[in-house]
Amino acid sequence: MSQDVTASHGSANLSRSLGLWAIVALGLGYMTPTVIFDTFGIVSEETKGLVPTAYLLALVAMVFTAISYGRMTRVFPSAGSAYTYTSETMSPNVGFLIGWASLLDYLLLPLVNALIIRSYLESFFPSVPPWIWVVVYVAVITVMVAGSMSNTSRVNALLVVFEVVLIAVFLFLAGRALLDGEGNGTLLSTSPVWNDEGQLGLLITGATIVCFSFIGFDAITMYTEEAKDASTVPKAIVLALLIGGAIFFVAAWFTQSLFPTLEGFSQDALENSALPEIAFKVGGDLFKILLTSAAFAATMASSLASHASVARLLYVMGRNGKGPVSKFFGSVHPTFLTPANAIAFVGVVSLLAIPFNLDFVASLINFGALIAFTFVNLTVIVYFAYRKKLTRGADQIVRNIVLPLLGVAATLVLWANLSPESRNYGLIWFGVGIVVLLGMTRFLRRPLTLRLEEEGIIQVGDD
Repeated sequence: MSQDVTASHGSANLSRSLGLWAIVALGLGYMTPTVIFDTFGIVSEETKGLVPTAYLLALVAMVFTAISYGRMTRVFPSAGSAYTYTSETMSPNVGFLIGWASLLDYLLLPLVNALIIRSYLESFFPSVPPWIWVVVYVAVITVMVAGSMSNTSRVNALLVVFEVVLIAVFLFLAGRALLDGEGNGTLLSTSPVWNDEGQLGLLITGATIVCFSFIGFDAITMYTEEAKDASTVPKAIVLALLIGGAIFFVAAWFTQSLFPTLEGFSQDALENSALPEIAFKVGGDLFKILLTSAAFAATMASSLASHASVARLLYVMGRNGKGPVSKFFGSVHPTFLTPANAIAFVGVVSLLAIPFNLDFVASLINFGALIAFTFVNLTVIVYFAYRKKLTRGADQIVRNIVLPLLGVAATLVLWANLSPESRNYGLIWFGVGIVVLLGMTRFLRRPLTLRLEEEGIIQVGDD
């Protein structure tokens, strides 16, 4: 059975300008590989010195979900990600709530990047009021993202290459220090992945914290309508996840080996970014400048990718709604072919980096993402096992039921170990979404609709 989705030609559409590696780079840029140094103090304290294991657990949990994202984006090659898949396979009302839950995290990610930049610049220019850095940085990112997606992609790719090169330099310096007897005094110690203080509960909590580092792989689906060939998006999802996961694990291994305890780190490194202090301890003032520059580039790349992707989620949700708010978010700039209004709104939200700190915002950021991950796995079961009846034989049962159920189980374990703040604020946000849904549908009496904007006809067939 196939489903035809006809494009609407009455308004401007997003521009198809992204190739496979451009999309992979956007995913890596979103994931911000240098974030391992930023959150090292927070995660190492939480896991009792087992940061690499926390990343490994989070990666395993994400692999199952990445498979589900890849399958669903083949079926529904449209921007909107979990919102679109849930709306199409379950109900537009359920899809709206999943999209609403995702918004909490996606809106906070550009804010997190602004917080990290504020922390970097404060360490170099302590006499400058922090709010100035936030305002200037958010304004620059907003203007760049509003300009064009192809230019945003090119800048992002250059920034990603720069940060990966500097991470490689860090690995060299850290390895040399370990061979000289610092830290654990060896490259082969197993203590970074397990020690006497290790506890599964603490590791799961740590994995819950670091899983926000992987959120970029699912954000790739937001660019489906701007991919030159939408069929490359599933491959880009897996590549971004595996490449990013490898960088996280290796960098965390070397960092944890060199700093088995947090002795000598300031309180600011435990609450905000530990990167400047890690860089100074490894290579002095010069390397602090270089790694901070790389981290600045990484954070800027993440800002570009996360700002662009959440704006596209707002755009898709807006074009499917009615009224002035939906019309505002659901419009595309006729010249730049970007959702300019949604981009501007994300910029305004990012200014909340002025009063907040990284520790607080990081505690809120995973609620909606884990709900979205759970439902993407469920949509695989609903679409392939229930609607398409593809449950004949062990292979179909494994692909269409077992693997997505493992993804559901992994994300539910992470969700259950969220911080109380994340759950409480997340539930409040979700409750507001229910109220908004009831208002939009006049207490469920008026159904929501879903429009998949594509050029020509999309053929959705058996996977």
